[in-house]
Amino acid sequence: MACSSASPSIPTKLTGGSHAMRTSALVRSYANIADDLHAAGYTDREIAGIKTDIDHYIKLREIIRKASGETIDLKAYEADMRHLIDTYIEADAPRKISPFDSMTLLELIVNSGIANAINNLPEGIRSGKDAIAETIANNVRSKIIKEQLNDPAFYGNMSVLLNEIIADLRAKRIDYEEYLKRIGELAKHVQTGKSEDTPARLDTPGKRALYNNLGKDEDAALKIDAAVKKVRPDGWRGNQPREQVIKGALYEVLQDIDEVERIFLIIKAQKEY
Repeated sequence: MACSSASPSIPTKLTGGSHAMRTSALVRSYANIADDLHAAGYTDREIAGIKTDIDHYIKLREIIRKASGETIDLKAYEADMRHLIDTYIEADAPRKISPFDSMTLLELIVNSGIANAINNLPEGIRSGKDAIAETIANNVRSKIIKEQLNDPAFYGNMSVLLNEIIADLRAKRIDYEEYLKRIGELAKHVQTGKSEDTPARLDTPGKRALYNNLGKDEDAALKIDAAVKKVRPDGWRGNQPREQVIKGALYEVLQDIDEVERIFLIIKAQKEY
């Protein structure tokens, strides 16, 4: 992609959830009266104008949702929305509302590369470098925030790297192409939860989280993983006596009460335990 003389900035993050829900409410409200608009006194021209406005807000909803790194799962509602849109607004062949289908932007970057991921963005985003840069940054940051408690050390470092990349772009220390290259690599690490130098034996998110938060001590991470899996009682989360069993296993390895409490929170956040 060609580089322009002016580097894109990263504006304040958009928020998509409330806009998406209001748009859905608008479409449903319109559908309830669409067949009676003539009887209500609207002209053909006015009805066409209303349809155009609603179509505009539907497209805007998608642009905001993708640009903001929206995490609300709307797939359960899309079939219903598609029916309403097809029936009362477009009347052409059904098509997917979400250009990402069931994949997130970061999943697209990992699976097919950043260029293809950009090509799958809504037209209102991919037409401008600023919007593309902001959208990718917002999606990366959204994933970091979501996963922060699962692996504080790793995602804390990813947050620092993201801020550095954005700062370099704003200060024009890197151009747009270099920004895409760097943030594309960062997005892969954020999505997969690991770096290239992560040891192969750390083959689960839990093992990697322990490794990252134990000063990259591979042996200690594997010992704790095995110890917890050996003693964990069923339904231990939120049950103090059963949680003490986990903490006892941690103490056998760590020999430090403060470390036990710190690592216990990470264990508690891992689904595999």
